[in-house]
Amino acid sequence: MSEQMNRREFLGVSAAGAGAVLLGSPLATAQGSEENWPPKMPPAKIYKVYIGRTGGIYLSRPTAEVDKFNRYLADLETKLGDVKFVGGDMVPVTDVDQVLPKLAEADGVLMFHLCGHGGDAPLQAMTKIVDAGLPTVVFSQPFSGHGWMYFPAWAKQGRKVVLMPSSDWSDLDKVVGIMRVKPHLAQTRILVIRGPLGTAAACSAEQVKAKLGVEMIPVTVEETLKAHQAVSLKDAEAEAQQYWISKAQKIVEPTNDEIVSSARFYLAVKRMMMDRGAQAVTSSNCMGEPAKGCFTFSKLNDLGLVGACEGDMDSTLTMLMFNYAFGVPGFISDPVFDTANNALIHFHCTSATKMAGPKSKRLPFMIRTQTDSDKGVALEVQMPLGQVVTCAKFVNLDTMVISTGDIFKVTHDELGCRTQFWTKVKDARSMFQNWGAGVIDGSGVMTLLHRAVFFGDHLQSVKDLGCLMGFKVAEET
Repeated sequence: MSEQMNRREFLGVSAAGAGAVLLGSPLATAQGSEENWPPKMPPAKIYKVYIGRTGGIYLSRPTAEVDKFNRYLADLETKLGDVKFVGGDMVPVTDVDQVLPKLAEADGVLMFHLCGHGGDAPLQAMTKIVDAGLPTVVFSQPFSGHGWMYFPAWAKQGRKVVLMPSSDWSDLDKVVGIMRVKPHLAQTRILVIRGPLGTAAACSAEQVKAKLGVEMIPVTVEETLKAHQAVSLKDAEAEAQQYWISKAQKIVEPTNDEIVSSARFYLAVKRMMMDRGAQAVTSSNCMGEPAKGCFTFSKLNDLGLVGACEGDMDSTLTMLMFNYAFGVPGFISDPVFDTANNALIHFHCTSATKMAGPKSKRLPFMIRTQTDSDKGVALEVQMPLGQVVTCAKFVNLDTMVISTGDIFKVTHDELGCRTQFWTKVKDARSMFQNWGAGVIDGSGVMTLLHRAVFFGDHLQSVKDLGCLMGFKVAEET
């Protein structure tokens, strides 16, 4: 099967890492307790450098501005909680050749262009830092000299650099957020139940590890059955009542026993993730025994982790990237078009209830059966009208296909999955014809169909992330 990776390859690549985790690696020990759930990522280290003279010299920034930047970044560090700003060299006084060795242990570089003209020392110093090869952001305010006109050449030459000629310091918040993605991915483990599905590259544990640093850990269906049975019925009943039954607007079809079984499966998957130090799970058995995965994936996404249905590795990686960059969960969708309403319609049977992030208010939801089978337990979540969304999928480990839209209608059509919402797009007919943006044309059904939907317009930030990580961005318009 084109979408199913070679199982021998998957098990071979993952066995050593999974074995180490099961034997009790430091990460598993640290995360394998309730006190450390959900698991926290070590902070991304970002090296800050100030380039150019300060003081009373023509076209230079005031000396006090460096202190203001330092205070702003200290506040941002506290606000984000998972970044650490290091360095702070001033070039000149410090020679750039003394700075370069210090970058070795950093995950990225944030350069402030204070002043400088073309061909002078500041530009030469900045070029050396960009050429060091780390993901680099250059923040340059108006009236910082004429050197800016040489900066775009770095991006055109393929350097991993984002240029920010801006007077708005809050732009730093966005770009620092996306600088977390690559180092966080390198610390990520995904439980993959019954093997992955998707593009060949995304299904290769070896390629995913080499390209993104993400480790895929194989889990059998038999393991999930045993884990499910190991959860006490009392704990499952408490989970079902506290997080689902007491908060639901309505319970339509499922019985209490079915709801408890689904809650039991969440606790089983949680235990497996804790034991293996995982931040995400995907399952190609999510509609089989011991219970459908809808509750499990929904709550994991509510908590700021990733639960992805149908073993879709491309969507799983997409959800991880958006989660680390923007702190929002994804809704995996089986979309359809309606050109009469210029709409892309999204629907599926599982959804997070905290689509704006772990600290947001839960959206209204009903507990339903899964549509296709009319069995098990699924969710019907009420999405807010007027919400701007980003629709995306990271495919082949090298391209993000992406579009944006606005939610303008919520429906409950029995022909579709439980959670349904309509988004107004730029040109539905053109998007229909351009589906896949020529990148995933001719792929398997699920790969070509699925997209992940996220609250917020993240188009420009994803383009910036592509520059920092070296992947392409293709708009589906």
